[in-house]
Amino acid sequence: MKSTGPYFLGIDFGTESCRVAIFDAVGAPQYFAATPYKTTHPRPGWAEQDPEEWWLALQASCRKVLEQSGISPSEIVGMSYDATTMTVVPMKENGDALRPAIMWMDVRATEQAGRALDSDSVARLYNGNGTAPATAEWYPFKAAWLRENERDIYDAAYRLVDAPDWLTFKLTGEWTTNINSAALRMYYNRNHGGWPVDFYEHIGCGDVFDKIPENVKDLGEPVGTLSTIAAQLLGLVPGIPVAQGCADAWAGQIGMGVVEAGSLALITGSSHVLTGQAAEPIHGDGFFGAYTDGVIKGEYTVECGQVSTGSVLKWFKDQFAGETVHAAEKIGLNPYDVLNREAANIPPGSDGLIINEYFQGNRTPYTDSKARGMIWGLSLHHTAAHIYHAIQESVAYGTAHNVRKLKGAGIEVNKIVAAGGATKSPDWIQMHADVSGVPVTVTEVGDAVVLGTCMLAAVGSGVYSSIQEAAKHMVHEIDVYQPNPERHEEYQFYLDKYCEGYPALREQIHDLVDHEAAK
Repeated sequence: MKSTGPYFLGIDFGTESCRVAIFDAVGAPQYFAATPYKTTHPRPGWAEQDPEEWWLALQASCRKVLEQSGISPSEIVGMSYDATTMTVVPMKENGDALRPAIMWMDVRATEQAGRALDSDSVARLYNGNGTAPATAEWYPFKAAWLRENERDIYDAAYRLVDAPDWLTFKLTGEWTTNINSAALRMYYNRNHGGWPVDFYEHIGCGDVFDKIPENVKDLGEPVGTLSTIAAQLLGLVPGIPVAQGCADAWAGQIGMGVVEAGSLALITGSSHVLTGQAAEPIHGDGFFGAYTDGVIKGEYTVECGQVSTGSVLKWFKDQFAGETVHAAEKIGLNPYDVLNREAANIPPGSDGLIINEYFQGNRTPYTDSKARGMIWGLSLHHTAAHIYHAIQESVAYGTAHNVRKLKGAGIEVNKIVAAGGATKSPDWIQMHADVSGVPVTVTEVGDAVVLGTCMLAAVGSGVYSSIQEAAKHMVHEIDVYQPNPERHEEYQFYLDKYCEGYPALREQIHDLVDHEAAK
């Protein structure tokens, strides 16, 4: 049933589609619409999308959601957005793209990223342990690649922006840099003078600051109003306040209500992302950050991640559970529900079987692209259900390992808020709570990303005074999984062994990876 408003419109530019949603002031979803677009891969490791397709997809999704929701455009009082981050767009002064966007997953700038390894400036800006992340996915390395390999486009670009900042201009005609992209992926730090010019010069693009919008805006701040041209194309009313948006994962953090120190957002899917807030600029081994003002002004964001989580369960299902999958699909059941039932009575520790889920490397705490999965403790007693159960445990162990690293650095973790695919399995969420010893909460709106954009819209339009106030009104907890003290105690032995396993074999695993790569 349609609520009485006011209404906020949120835009989510994901990897595969543009979604538009309308929420009311208490966080109740009114309607969603999505329009796909395509990704091209001109060369191995490259990934590109056409910003014109993004713009057309937004128009289609926006008109669809208005038509099907029955909400009048005049009832929309604010709007905001998110997009994939480190999706770099070179733009003309009129907002046209000069080439396809270089996507977040594109790793063509590997050589440029390698230059960060011998730079002294990153550690002081990024993480006090001196092991700052440097990946070909991030902005300065893509900018340097463009300067070196497509100089005509680089020189012609009036702006070279991340995808959220492309959208700011398309909606309002204003040029801004969102603090989320700047602090988390572009090495910007207000506590240390802003942009690390010396680092960018070292990378090979010290002149790119002429192309980065100077106005760095905090999330939820008004960036302007919806322009007449954009309103006509989207089917909206000109003059709607537009609030500064951000990258998609951190819109999800906001939409899960993780906006103050003490809680962590756990975004699950093929991988796990853990993000949270700290009151002080805490640094330490095994996590990224703290990032100054990256989500909430005056606070510091920390970040952990597991590269392969749900994807390892899918690997097991696809490669080793064919009969189960076939039987489940034949009678209309979800194969994972059947696998969960088969493993339900296996005890903590899977009868001495431990798996490390590093099938595609480790993001944190090791930041090791050569890490690989391990299965150890196998005996003739173990069944396929044991392996499935041990994979579930491995993911929970990996999350708990990251939580240990954060706590060890002095970061408060009293609650984990979960969203995404794993929340469809209550037993698996309970396992995360039991292993980590931290309560896990699930919120009412599973689509936390677009809710987060609407919360930013609520702040930018003045309905709420801050992101924290918007969270109190628009995010609602529905389930809390409390750790079972006995199971938590039992799991600590196996968690310790999990944490000890990979370092003991890291050298041998690297040798294997290097040997295979040399073939």
